Amino acid sequence: MTAAEDAKERRQTPPKMTSDPVDPYIFTSDSLPSDPRFMPPLTNGLLGWRVFDPIMHMGGVYNGEGGTCHRGNIPCPLAVQMKMAEDGRHTYKLDMHSGVFSHSVVTPGFEAAQVLYAHRQQTNLLVMEVLLKRSETSTEPITIQLESSFKPQSDDIVFQKAPDFEGGRHIFGQTLSSEVPGGIRPFVHLIWTPITSTLTLPPDQRQSSWVFLVAFAGSDESVRLCYEAGLGLIDTGDLRPSHLRSWAELWKGSSIEVEGAESLNRALIGCMFYLLSSFSSLREGANAPLEFGGVSPGGLSNGNKEEDYHGHVFWDQDTWMYPSVALFCPRLARAVLEYRAGTMEGARANAQQMGYKGLKFAWESAVTGRDVCPEDIYAEQELHINGDVVLAFQQYFYLTQDLEMFREGRGSEVVWGIADYWVSRVTWDPTEQQYHIKGVIPPDEYHFTVDNSVFTNAVAQRSLQFAVELSGLLGHTPPPAWQDVADKIKIPFDPELKYHPEFDGYTQGSGVKQADVVLLGYPLDMSMTPEVRRNDLEAYEAVTDLLGPAMTWGMFALGWLELGDAERAQKLLQKCFKNIQKPFQVWSESADGSGCVNFLTGMGGFLQAVLFGYTGFRVQKEHLAFAPLLPQEVDALSVKGVSYLGNKMDWLIKSVEVSVSVRKPAEESGSQEPSALQVVLNTGTTIPLIPGQSVTFPRQPGQIRKVNSGSHCWPL
Repeated sequence: MTAAEDAKERRQTPPKMTSDPVDPYIFTSDSLPSDPRFMPPLTNGLLGWRVFDPIMHMGGVYNGEGGTCHRGNIPCPLAVQMKMAEDGRHTYKLDMHSGVFSHSVVTPGFEAAQVLYAHRQQTNLLVMEVLLKRSETSTEPITIQLESSFKPQSDDIVFQKAPDFEGGRHIFGQTLSSEVPGGIRPFVHLIWTPITSTLTLPPDQRQSSWVFLVAFAGSDESVRLCYEAGLGLIDTGDLRPSHLRSWAELWKGSSIEVEGAESLNRALIGCMFYLLSSFSSLREGANAPLEFGGVSPGGLSNGNKEEDYHGHVFWDQDTWMYPSVALFCPRLARAVLEYRAGTMEGARANAQQMGYKGLKFAWESAVTGRDVCPEDIYAEQELHINGDVVLAFQQYFYLTQDLEMFREGRGSEVVWGIADYWVSRVTWDPTEQQYHIKGVIPPDEYHFTVDNSVFTNAVAQRSLQFAVELSGLLGHTPPPAWQDVADKIKIPFDPELKYHPEFDGYTQGSGVKQADVVLLGYPLDMSMTPEVRRNDLEAYEAVTDLLGPAMTWGMFALGWLELGDAERAQKLLQKCFKNIQKPFQVWSESADGSGCVNFLTGMGGFLQAVLFGYTGFRVQKEHLAFAPLLPQEVDALSVKGVSYLGNKMDWLIKSVEVSVSVRKPAEESGSQEPSALQVVLNTGTTIPLIPGQSVTFPRQPGQIRKVNSGSHCWPL
């Protein structure tokens, strides 16, 4: 059999997925996915690449004006696959500990391995390493082919050659069109190590390795510095070790695992891995990652003009992806807030264009903040995006008490600008004596131009309330209209059926696309009786599209966990597994594999169902609430690295007891001075949390609170 025939046969055979029985972070297969969309993405918050694909993307690089805006395709020199004449055993492995993908081949005469990763520390670098090692009996030269699909050209960028640099090839170009008329067209520079078509291990060598770098940046000076940094790490032997250290540090501060449910455990690890990959690591002294362009539903590896959502940033980022990252890594998640603050001028222009005051954040955003949605109706009517943005700012503040973000970080401008928008957007109904928001599309996009979407109005109310609260904290007097609208905005409710209609005129039993009204309970934490919460869940679970987007069932599951029905919750959570595509845990938007791939939105919803559902975590103004509940199949839940008021907490939840420990301050990085914490159980028991010590108590609801409002020392 020829190498080509062998490769073809392997492509046509369904991949066999295995997870290391000892290590659930490692996923291996003897063949690649038959659908190349489900190849694993390697991303680091700045660069995104689907393994072996001839194109990749870079944060903030878009081509096309207005609704045609999409991620600019950048050619990837590492679009290379190993080929060889000898028959061998092929293994493809994604190591989620380290963000490293490898293809290894074992033959009677030698072993070959190709290793690929998006560098976690030096985020401008993609890396390929190749290793050849002969067997004990081998004496002949060993040659492998490196079959490349790389072409130094793009439909979105006109590239031209630049002088070689330090032995690397250099091309650069500028996108063809800007996002807005007269706007910036970014430059892209690439320098890469030339890749030969073959590699040979001489007969007098037992083994040899080769390293190939690609540096990406927006200027000549920057790309040279990045490439030089990579060469320096090669010289010191620290290229891969520095990458591994960055991932190890990230996992140390943010992990969630379950015992007793192997497939669930692997799914959670996969979701955390792909979400964390979407954020750049913190640089020394930085409050948030630099060079962050937001998180789109399919991440950085997707978003060209032929792919769903074009790499645009939606509410998905703020509502579905952000909360889990913020609970573990507030400084990392702060990048989401700074992205929104950086697009305020576009948001102001959006509001003015529609005749309103304040800020109207884009339904689909890229770099400028102007709406780049291809269809005007969504840009004009999906108003809940504004409240979703404020909810993210509010969660960050309650987790950190970081007022600097709102003073110097322009967070207050975002929150107050959105409050001004809501006040200008509502209309007063003299008959009902309430404020209305008319002509909107709710999260359920099967309905449009409706009045008083209950989710839209509720999230508007919450954002207005936080605007008033923030004014007091910063010593400002809020406009009276903010509180007035918050107090009098209509929240549709049917007192006879005791449930929330989705909008004015909604007919109970009408089909809906996705989670909508159920979001009132979480994340909005709207006050309602258990009966009403149950009625909302029952009413909308029965009519939600079974082929709707993946994040939906996690929210229903979370609702049933609130009500104490863990087994019903688990059945709903199981629906999400249909969206997980083997062998590398890549999610599809729909259960049949269609729609957006590497669907981070679905992963975020699934992760929240466990992280906030099994634990009962709720981020409140003055405490972190918890109400643990595990389904029967889960023996224990371990959540390591929960961040609260400058502390890192590790939780172990079992069926009858809960253990919590606060890490010693010396173990953590960051400038925030930790507050002294205590456990306050609903039974009235108070337990101090001493750093470095673990406390255990019977499983029951409670709160994590400051010891007192002025304490910044640990109780003894």
